[in-house]
Amino acid sequence: MAEAQQGPRARYREQTRAEIKEAALRQLADGGVAALALTRIAKDMGLSGPALYRYFAGRDDLLNALIRDAYDDAAAAIGAAADRSAAGAQGPRARLHALAVAYRAWALGEPHRYLLIQGSPVPGYVAPADTLERARAVLGPFLPVFTGGTPGTGAAPVVAQMAAWLESDAAVGAWVARYAAEAADDTGAAARALAGALLAWSQLHGSVGLETAGQFAGMGHDGDILLTAQTAMLADAFGLE
Repeated sequence: MAEAQQGPRARYREQTRAEIKEAALRQLADGGVAALALTRIAKDMGLSGPALYRYFAGRDDLLNALIRDAYDDAAAAIGAAADRSAAGAQGPRARLHALAVAYRAWALGEPHRYLLIQGSPVPGYVAPADTLERARAVLGPFLPVFTGGTPGTGAAPVVAQMAAWLESDAAVGAWVARYAAEAADDTGAAARALAGALLAWSQLHGSVGLETAGQFAGMGHDGDILLTAQTAMLADAFGLE
């Protein structure tokens, strides 16, 4: 409906922006962020340099758009996995594994985009503030998995830190409540949710990031088996059934 209400000029602008982003993604896939060159994008599209700058103010503006899109796509993939798990009435342990599988699948399917959002893409670049909410949307589906868990002694210090974070930042509690309504008025459940999501993210980023960057070559193992072992250990740490 919104697109139908746009005039021809606005539709052309959005189409051109999309084409510029696609060209930039091809450069990223070919050579990483170092290969991103606005002048080459303009040449490939038959635009002059100044014409391209009517659509993106510069390299960082283009990176901002690519990073926002990547977070949104990753969140959609993991959200879809969460919906499938809910429809199948899976328990927390199975849901955790399903989300982890979706996280890894998106990263391996979009390695140049995954590497773009995991870390600083170029020296001196500062991501826009709104990427924080987009990153939280990626992790959001993990939160309800852990609300009913029983953390063991190893996870307890992380749970305690998350409880302190909840007390100091109301926005964090709102984030948890948005994805795990059962934890909205339960600090203990919210702290467990945050601790579990934090540990899931750090473990997944460690293994998936290494795999995506090709660091597991010659290591004699399969990434999916490693992922299964990781999620099983994390589920055990939180007493998930």
